[in-house]
Amino acid sequence: MDERFEIFLVATPGLEAPLAAEAAALGWQPVVGPGGVTITGGWADVWRANLWLRGATRVLARVGSFRALHLAQLDKRARKFPWATVLRRDVPVRVETTCKASRIYHAGAATQRIERAIADELGAPLAPDAALVVKVRIEDDLVTISLDTTGESLHKRGHKEAVAKAPMRETMAAMFLREMGFDGSQPVLDPMCGSGTFVIEAAEIAAGLAPGRSRSFGFQQLASFDAAAWETMRTAAAPHPAPAQFFGSDRDAGAIRMSLANAERAGVAGLTRFDCRAIGDLQRPDGPPGIVIVNPPYGARIGNKGPLFGLHAAMGAVFRERLQGWRVGIVTSEGGLAKATGLPLESGPVVAHGGLKVRLWQTGMV
Repeated sequence: MDERFEIFLVATPGLEAPLAAEAAALGWQPVVGPGGVTITGGWADVWRANLWLRGATRVLARVGSFRALHLAQLDKRARKFPWATVLRRDVPVRVETTCKASRIYHAGAATQRIERAIADELGAPLAPDAALVVKVRIEDDLVTISLDTTGESLHKRGHKEAVAKAPMRETMAAMFLREMGFDGSQPVLDPMCGSGTFVIEAAEIAAGLAPGRSRSFGFQQLASFDAAAWETMRTAAAPHPAPAQFFGSDRDAGAIRMSLANAERAGVAGLTRFDCRAIGDLQRPDGPPGIVIVNPPYGARIGNKGPLFGLHAAMGAVFRERLQGWRVGIVTSEGGLAKATGLPLESGPVVAHGGLKVRLWQTGMV
């Protein structure tokens, strides 16, 4: 358990910087790179990253590397790799390989050599649908072996069953909230809440709830797993009291039912309030000003963009009239729609979202 190695935190493209800030806040020393953030630690850090990070989509443990100039050398060195220290003989695995700027350029042939080494030297079964994945990257003739310690993507928190059309992933929602300066103390309002993702994430952050508390992980199938130590870590962080100041509304009654059910499963029903109302009927919540954040339709998935300009203009007018002192964030793939609000919005970096390129546009106080 004292072994230290590189741990790569995979980010949603465009959200590497807030993920690095989150990792630093949890005590690591992150290094930002393409597609994610690298930290250094041991297996306990792998568990804690999966349990606590809201912005990572998965956690890869880089457990070893060696040079290989051709397939025969790859085969020989893969057979000498200490697979028994990281994998179990009774757990099926699959291998995924990428090759870049290397003399070994055929990823399929490289995968076969690694799979054969694992099967022959360790005796672990191979299965194309195995949940546990060994990721091999061959770049500049350096073979790096990583284990996907996460399993299902970390945006699947384990307590959300109902989702709306074109949903915001929890990992993205958490990082957009962080980019708006949310630290758990401010009220949050989403007037087009869909299945409640922004509101529920904000309430969980305020209550100190670990995002991975309700699910299982790939690392539980590794040779390094210690069930007792993991249970101690998982149960150590008790939620703390938080004000009930997280508000969602939507004109779709079905969306409100989804939000209520999701908040109940997440254990934050007491901190959240969801109302069925159109954005034109939006009411300013009692209490201090906070953050309003919304993921309105952009037209790319939902249909014709024309009427959306009027919707955004009306939304901007409502925010100016009723939410004075609040800060506004709008997630959209269309800069023209953001500008149609008439709000003094500034755009953040491009973020990949389901085949689209979106940005968070945000204001100071309205």
